[in-house]
Amino acid sequence: MYNLPNMLTISRIAVIVFIFLSAYVQSFACSMFVAVLFVMAAITDYFDGYLARLRHQTSALGRLLDPIADKLLVTSALVVILVKPGMLWTTLSYIPAFVILCREILVSGLREFLREVNVGLPVTRLAKWKTGFQMTALSMMLFNGFWVWGRIGEFLLWIAAVLTFITGYQYFQKSLDYIRSLEKVKTVEAKIVVKKAPTPKAASKARTAKTKKRA
Repeated sequence: MYNLPNMLTISRIAVIVFIFLSAYVQSFACSMFVAVLFVMAAITDYFDGYLARLRHQTSALGRLLDPIADKLLVTSALVVILVKPGMLWTTLSYIPAFVILCREILVSGLREFLREVNVGLPVTRLAKWKTGFQMTALSMMLFNGFWVWGRIGEFLLWIAAVLTFITGYQYFQKSLDYIRSLEKVKTVEAKIVVKKAPTPKAASKARTAKTKKRA
């Protein structure tokens, strides 16, 4: 349970506290420190899964915490970037941030719904690219004030938002396809039940036959 992969996942959640605190501390040194922490946390997102598979230490706790840690890390960084003065070059960057936040909520809801019916929602290759652009963009934006990384990060955030929208739509479409398949199964089952049920005329004949036998 408390193995290295799980500890790396938990460390990502611990970093969130420092990210939020940086919103209240107007210091260049603090901003750089938090940016470095975010980069290290983003790197652990790859290594915790890799080490778990390599060392055969996959666990239910890891499967539970890993997506939660990722979403909390991304959400906390976005919130700090949006509320902290001087972090955005243009207010238009609120748009990709909003798209990413909405997608995280949407996918979390879809996974929760599908988990109840024992249906998985596997991560696609495009979703992995999305995560890469997203983490890189947020890392560079947190380094705002260091060279032109903040502006480059905002540009990458738009790319991440486009990939986020596409993957979110794909996951939503898969969920709709599953719901439609369930509805078709229910419709077919209902028709079978109706066909098996005796008609009023047949039921009347059956009662008449029983009456004659008794007579």
